Amino acid sequence: MEFTYNGYQVLLQSLNKRGYRFWNYHSFPQSPRSVILRHDIDNSLEQAVRLAELEAAEGVYSTYFVLLRTDFYNPASKSGLAALRRIQALGHEIGLHFDEAAYGVEEQKDIVQNITKECGILSALLETQVSSVSMHRPSKATLEADLQIPDVVNSYSKAFFQDFKYLSDSRRRWREPVLDIIESGAYDRLHILTHPFWYHETEQSIQETVSAFVRSANEERWRQMAENITDMDSILKEDEL
Repeated sequence: MEFTYNGYQVLLQSLNKRGYRFWNYHSFPQSPRSVILRHDIDNSLEQAVRLAELEAAEGVYSTYFVLLRTDFYNPASKSGLAALRRIQALGHEIGLHFDEAAYGVEEQKDIVQNITKECGILSALLETQVSSVSMHRPSKATLEADLQIPDVVNSYSKAFFQDFKYLSDSRRRWREPVLDIIESGAYDRLHILTHPFWYHETEQSIQETVSAFVRSANEERWRQMAENITDMDSILKEDEL
C-alpha cells in the first residue's frame, strides 16, 4: 500500500466495499464486519486535519489521539486548537495520546492518575469530554498492565487486541499486508492504527519524510516570529532562510 492520500483513500474504499462499518471505542456492535480506525498524532496537527478531511469525504469517522506533552506542536495554541476543532467538526473523536516517559513514573496508579489529569486538561481545552486514550511508545509493563482508567477507554485494553485483528503502520511499515487482509474478509473485526505523519500527496520514503519535516522547522519558526515581532522582513526575510 502506498503512503499517499490516494493510497489511504483506497484503504477506506476497500473497507466500505467489504461491508465493514466504522465505530469508535465506546460503541461497536457484537455483529460482524466492524472496524475501529485510530490515528496517533505524533508530529503534525496539519497532516491530521488533511487525513480527517479525506475520511469525512468518504463518510468515514475515526478517533484522533493528541499529545499534550510534545515539542512538535501545541494543542493549546490558536492554530493547534483550530486544527483540533476542525477535526471534531468533521465528525471525528479526539482522544488523548499519553506519553508515560514524560513523567518518569512506573507505578500503575501514578500512570492512571496522570492520564486522568491530562484527559481533564484536554477536555477543558476542547470544551468537550475526552474519554479515550492511546499510549505513545508504551513500555512493556504498560502494554501488559491492561490499565483500567475511570471514565476513559484504554485503546490498549486487551479486548481491542484479542477480539480484533490489529494492524498498524508504525515507523511507516505495515507488519502485515493490510489491503490483502481487508479484501480477504477473513476477520470480522479490525482495529487499524495509522499515523498521519507518513501520508503525503506523493510517495515519500521514511528518510524523505523525516528530512522534510526537520527542514520545515525553519519556515515554521520564521512564521511564528513574524507574528510576534514588528517588521520581521527588515530583520530576516523568509527567502533568506
